[in-house]
Formats: sequence, structure tokens, C-alpha cells
Amino acid sequence: MSGSGYSVGGSFGGSLGGGYGGGYQTNTQAGAASPSTAPAAAADLIVDTTTQTFVQDVIEGSRNQVVLVDFWAPWCGPCKQLTPTLEKVVKEANGAVKLVKMNIEEYPEVAGQMGVQSIPAVFAFKGGQPVDGFMGAQTEGEVKKFLDRIGVKIGPSDLEVMLEKADELRDAEGYPEAAQLYGGALSIDAGNVHALSGLAMCYLALGEKEHAKQMLDMVPEDKQDSQQFIAAKAALELAEQSEGLDDLSELRGRVEANADDHQARFDLALALSGKGDKTGAVDELIEIIRRDREWNEDGARKQLLQFFEAWGFKDAGAVYGRRKLSSILFS
Repeated sequence: MSGSGYSVGGSFGGSLGGGYGGGYQTNTQAGAASPSTAPAAAADLIVDTTTQTFVQDVIEGSRNQVVLVDFWAPWCGPCKQLTPTLEKVVKEANGAVKLVKMNIEEYPEVAGQMGVQSIPAVFAFKGGQPVDGFMGAQTEGEVKKFLDRIGVKIGPSDLEVMLEKADELRDAEGYPEAAQLYGGALSIDAGNVHALSGLAMCYLALGEKEHAKQMLDMVPEDKQDSQQFIAAKAALELAEQSEGLDDLSELRGRVEANADDHQARFDLALALSGKGDKTGAVDELIEIIRRDREWNEDGARKQLLQFFEAWGFKDAGAVYGRRKLSSILFS
């Protein structure tokens, strides 16, 4: 990483709400004629800017249309993921949004004045002022939601619709149907992480761990920080951990014979999770934490966190588990 003083994945250091006072002057006069609102040509929608051209490209440009400023650097991995996504969304916006890219390695002054401490960092400008922003790599859907918040509405693409429907089918345990849609998404975008990860989850649900692993092996290393991949990888690890733990009665018998047999209770939790009993799995791990929080180097709590990662943030089992974990840790 460069010694520029910027980090990857940190936070904004400045406020988006205030005026942009970086010492730049604009030439717009009060009472001047309103700028044209005609859509810009495609070639003008995505441009690189410098410290010298920032005012014209961004401050003045945002009086005609929303301008997204993408602060990036060549050494920033997440930037390489985000920028193509921004470009795709901007092209779909039909001139309502312009993307201005600024390489902070070559031109650090503006980013410094705006309090940017980490990249990728994106600011939205309207009427000559920054109005909102975000940091870190985002999915196409998340970028569209961000634009929607500032009044730019872009409908979902065919790929997004297909993936959303596939997710719904998978959530409803329609795994074969969901797998077909994920496959269709891959025919549109062969390296789509969402589709590869979703297909892996379908294979796991159908007991085909090797096929699931093959799907995850196809995800490029620089895209393995996506939430879909992380969840699918955690689910695969759980499936591998629970192998050979099918005899619930034997495990329950060991726990009943010795309530402090934490390994047996831990294995029971894994087995219950493998059979879809998420609340049962949570309860067994919580019981270990209640009896001995330090067992196996905090192994029960770490396993709970892996459950949450594999199940997804909004999953009912994960919500239940977080609530139970909080009640015991902070009681």
C-alpha cells in the first residue's frame, strides 16, 4: 500500500452536511440562466479529474446533474471492485448521473480537504454541494439504493431481477428452481459472485458439498470479501464440520449423562445446525457459554458467530442467537 496516509475500509473523516469550503472559487453568478438539463453524451458521463479541473467537473457540473466523485488509488483493491460497478450504474442512469474519478495518489489535495481518510470513498454532489456519501466496496444494488436516497431512481437490471428471484426461491427452500436462476445469471455474467455463492448454497442444501466447493473456488480472490461469498464459505465449513455427527440420540445421551461434557454439547450444536434446527443449535452453544465461557478458547461463542455468518444477518435463527448471546454476555 502507498504511504499516502489513506487506508482501505476506514471511515470518512469529515462531514457531508457542511458546505464545500476548500478554497475553490466558482464563476456562477446570481441570476444566471439555468443550465441545460439535457442528458449528457455517454462519453461525458465518466471522466477523470484533477485538482485543477475539480471545480469545473464537480462543483459546476453538479448544477446540471448529480455528480458522483470516486476517490480511488491504484493500490486499493476494493476500489478496483467498486469503480466498474459505479460506471455500470451511471451508464444505466441515462444522463441523470455523472461519475468523476479522482486518483488521490496523484491528486491528494481535494480528498484531504474533504476529510477522506479511507478509500474507496464516494461523494454525491448536487447544486454545487456534497449531499451524501459512502465508503467501501458496494454491490450494484446498494449503489442504486444510495442514488435512490438522493433522488435518482434507476430500475433493477435483468440480472438483478433474476438474482433477487433466485434468492427468494432459495429462502423458500426451492433449491432446484433457485439453482436454475443462478445458472441463468451466470450465463449473463460468468464471474458474478452473488450467483456463484447462491448456487453453492443450493448445492449445500441438496447435500452436494463438492459441487458447492467448486462454485466457491470459481470466485476470484479479489472478490472474496463480498457478503454472499463469506456466507456461503461459512456454510460450507459448517457442513464439513458436521460430517459424521448424524447420531443425535448418541450426542444427547452423552450430554444428559454429563452436562459439563462441552465437546459433546458442541458436537450436538453442529449436528442440529446441519439438520436445520438453528434455535436448538444456538441453545446448546449458549449453554456452553453459560457454564464455561472460556472453554476451548471461547470456542462456543466463535462457533455462534460462524453460524450467524453462514445463516445471514436477517435470518430468524441468527436474530434469535444474537439476542440470546447478548443476554448472557451482558447480564
